[in-house]
Amino acid sequence: MLRKKKAFGIVETFTAASAIQAADAAVKAGDIELIEVRVARGLGGKCFVSMTGDVADVKAGVEAGARIATEQGVLINTEVIANPHPELWEAVL
Repeated sequence: MLRKKKAFGIVETFTAASAIQAADAAVKAGDIELIEVRVARGLGGKCFVSMTGDVADVKAGVEAGARIATEQGVLINTEVIANPHPELWEAVL
């Protein structure tokens, strides 16, 4: 269960290993809480890491995770939403 629902961040990659490494880098980069690390199954090999926290921490986490995936050539996309609508939280959780 999430402590608080604040900013929302996501890093999307092409490999499970890179998603796990991105999640590790994200939690080390800022005071964020991981929501989910979804790996490969049913996503055509794509994976993603989602997180929440204060905007600055989520940005730092997303940037750290994206850096790992970029170095490996497997980054697909990233996004940070500073103030997600409650319906987004319902859909994501």
